[in-house]
Amino acid sequence: MRREPCQHRQRAMYRNQMSVFFSRTLRGRCAILVCALCSLGVTTAPLRAQADQSAPGADKTAAGDKAPANKPDAGKEELPPLPPEAHAQQSIELDGKKLQYTVTVGALPVRDKDGKVAGEVVVTSYTMPGNDRPATFALNGGPGASSVFLNFGAIGPKHLQGAGNEGDSPSDPTVLTDNQGTWLDFTDLVFIDPIGTGFSRARVPDDQAKKLFYTTTPDIEYLSRVIYDWLVKNDRMESRKYLVGESYGGFRGPRITYYLQSQLGVAMNGVVLVSPYLNPSIDDNKDLSPIPWMMTLPSITAANLERQKKLTPEAMADVIAYTEGEYATTLIKGRADQVATDKMIARVTEMTGLDPEFVKYSGGRLETEAYLREVHREQGKLGSVYDSNVTSFDPFPFAPEQRANDPILASIIAPMTTAMVDFITRTVGWKVDARYNALSYAVNRAWDRDGDDLRSGSVPQLRQAVAADPKLRVMIVHGWNDLSCPFMGSVLTVDQMPVMGDPARVSVHEFPGGHMFYTRETSRIALRKDVEEMYSKH
Repeated sequence: MRREPCQHRQRAMYRNQMSVFFSRTLRGRCAILVCALCSLGVTTAPLRAQADQSAPGADKTAAGDKAPANKPDAGKEELPPLPPEAHAQQSIELDGKKLQYTVTVGALPVRDKDGKVAGEVVVTSYTMPGNDRPATFALNGGPGASSVFLNFGAIGPKHLQGAGNEGDSPSDPTVLTDNQGTWLDFTDLVFIDPIGTGFSRARVPDDQAKKLFYTTTPDIEYLSRVIYDWLVKNDRMESRKYLVGESYGGFRGPRITYYLQSQLGVAMNGVVLVSPYLNPSIDDNKDLSPIPWMMTLPSITAANLERQKKLTPEAMADVIAYTEGEYATTLIKGRADQVATDKMIARVTEMTGLDPEFVKYSGGRLETEAYLREVHREQGKLGSVYDSNVTSFDPFPFAPEQRANDPILASIIAPMTTAMVDFITRTVGWKVDARYNALSYAVNRAWDRDGDDLRSGSVPQLRQAVAADPKLRVMIVHGWNDLSCPFMGSVLTVDQMPVMGDPARVSVHEFPGGHMFYTRETSRIALRKDVEEMYSKH
């Protein structure tokens, strides 16, 4: 498989040059919401999302279905039905051209094996007239994140200014601008909020919801069915189809693709995995394996290069080559070669800009939590696991461990929630009396962590989906500074995949920025360019 930087250089170039959301839960390797801790696998009754098209207002009727078997616990107030679908006409200026599009907000019911409504999934879609328009389905991660981050942050027609970057204030006015990085001119966009996120909700008691929605395999199955039902409802089964998933949504991506392909009979043309959580076990065995430290060193170095204004693809090529070569072999040698170890520690100190004593006593093995407290300690600040150059003041600087929330998570939820609620209820006119969950702590706490299903990752499904469809293309994209799901993990994972036809069918691209690198306009526009090129190929 080929790996490409954002300028589309192949993996060979690099070798030729030199060879979730809770601070304590998430400060591991792939932090977007207990990613490294979850392990699911509960056997549950199958679910299906169903778009009832039998009569006008059917969506409202289905949403309001209160079958006796699905009534809440005694004494628990029943939920009112969600509103019928709402539409609004909007436009943006993109590259000097005006795009007219329709925004649609509505709910698709999710039914249990007996046909009873067990939940309602709210979907926000942006569509334009025209023949042969592809449909792209978008999911964020968590577990517990709504799709607002991809919508208003990355690829939707409107972009929320001032969210996710250094110095942004959550109390500033929310401003939506025309997104020059949107994908809307070459694909319709369908943003899906899993149960418990956004306005989507379970219609069953909590214990049933946990089994039906908050565990790995049922999550994949009902979300796949939502995609299937949207296609049927909107007469789009013959459209070209794409999937984009961020973080834990990147974990969902290959599994949903393979489930749709092999079980529901819907084939994706392409998949874009944004800062994905693909391989949960890749950072196991820290005491023996060099891989956990190989994953963090390049991202920490990238952040230092950025602070020095020296971050370039060429500089990162050298970093990757060193990491895969001398750094890895020195770690494997351990105390057997003290001269090599001393040399490595001096090199890591130079690359990262960290205090020499800190690097020395860490043995050149840079643990994420310790680094995030150390890198800006002199300023009394913490770095974010999603981008260590985005900071906040540390309210507990003398505590033995970090007690504050992550700097990005602490600042981004308010503006994203405010902007999305105002957009849905006022601009689109989908009036709903419910709380909007941009990031649900309750879903994350409820997520089932028993079994091995999650720990097995999504790489097996990625390989199988690519093997089954010789035209399927997969683009994995990362920000260099991300320590929650480091880009190096995807590089190492893809490099171990067999070549199946065109080596470029599965590629890794990197951009300046962190986990949500798309909050930077230049990276967001570069991502758009790369994705549009991929779409043009299949």
